[in-house]
Amino acid sequence: MPFTVYMPKLSPTMTEGTVAKWHKKVGDRVESGDVIVEISTDKATVEHAALDEGFLRAIVGNEGDKVQVNDPLCVFSETADEDISGFTPKPLGQKKEEPAAVKAAPVKEVVKQDVGARVMASPLAKKLAKEKNLDLATVAGSGPRGRIMSRDLSQQAAPCVQAVAQAPIATTPSATPFTLEPVTPMRHVIGTRLQESKSTIPHFYVKQEIDAAPIAALREELKRLEKNVTINDFIIKALAVALKKHPEINSGFDASKKSAMRYTRVDICVAVTVPGGLITPIVFDASRKSLSQISQEVKLLAAKARDGKLSPPEYQGGSFTLSNLGMFGIDEMTAIVNPPQGAILGVGAASDVPVVKNGQIVPGKRMSLTLSCDHRLIDGAEAAQFMRTLRELLENPILFLSE
Repeated sequence: MPFTVYMPKLSPTMTEGTVAKWHKKVGDRVESGDVIVEISTDKATVEHAALDEGFLRAIVGNEGDKVQVNDPLCVFSETADEDISGFTPKPLGQKKEEPAAVKAAPVKEVVKQDVGARVMASPLAKKLAKEKNLDLATVAGSGPRGRIMSRDLSQQAAPCVQAVAQAPIATTPSATPFTLEPVTPMRHVIGTRLQESKSTIPHFYVKQEIDAAPIAALREELKRLEKNVTINDFIIKALAVALKKHPEINSGFDASKKSAMRYTRVDICVAVTVPGGLITPIVFDASRKSLSQISQEVKLLAAKARDGKLSPPEYQGGSFTLSNLGMFGIDEMTAIVNPPQGAILGVGAASDVPVVKNGQIVPGKRMSLTLSCDHRLIDGAEAAQFMRTLRELLENPILFLSE
């Protein structure tokens, strides 16, 4: 009997995935555990392996297609020569799939759509239709929810009807021309989550500048000892110590239960820019790790993030988030709280500026820190005390290097 492989749910926020690359082709023998397809989710590109053995007989989701969770990806059969011509894959939760020998498939009626109506088609089908000047509105789709796939173009699709007269060249100003580009799954989730955050969380912000000269000088000293530690590594270590001392900042808010979540471990999410958006891999139990351990872990996580190779446990969760734009030369930034966490720290560049010491203007190095807080969890005084502790640690790094 033929059977269907469905789009898996690879993260808690995933509602659909984009088929990035097929590792098997129609007709291939597939063993249990073989990687059959790469799927781009809202967070990363993940390899999906076969759970059962069999022969890949039909691909429903072509490369570039967006497929809803639990919608068909492909069709397998137990033997290579089994007849699957009447087998129609259906999304999970719908009526059980039946071969044509048991239940005849209904005849599809091709209805010409009104001009301007939206036609659901795969990117490849659209490309081929454009190249061959075919009207997709005259084709019945066989993909998920009636989407027209490239294989459907073998039907007698009618040629596009050319306009009788071309529109005249505009002689008066009009709207600026543009092209539409679909957002990536990651960008869609970022937009949705942060819009919800800004709409539902009562934000307030606490900002201060610190003397960054001590950590900059210590970093240079470590470089001479061939220990490559970044300013960001110092900040993560100092944050871990400060959050341990101020557990009210290391908290989250459970909106469904209207309750505070007091985290018992310091797990710091570090924002990393990747193609199409950003992702926040986690330094787990950061308060119990040394500066060098944190530095090595962050480098490894950042590399995996940029390669799209992070596993879900490496970026799901966390108790606090750090977003540092200093490496891009930004003076300061104000970040949006990443729910359900209660706070996020935005960091600017460590800049060379004149400062006043002992009544004299001397060269200095300053860095801006901005703490964004959820006022349902954190009050201004608590945020101020936390920032004071963080400033003391960063301006005196000897205080946290021994922890």
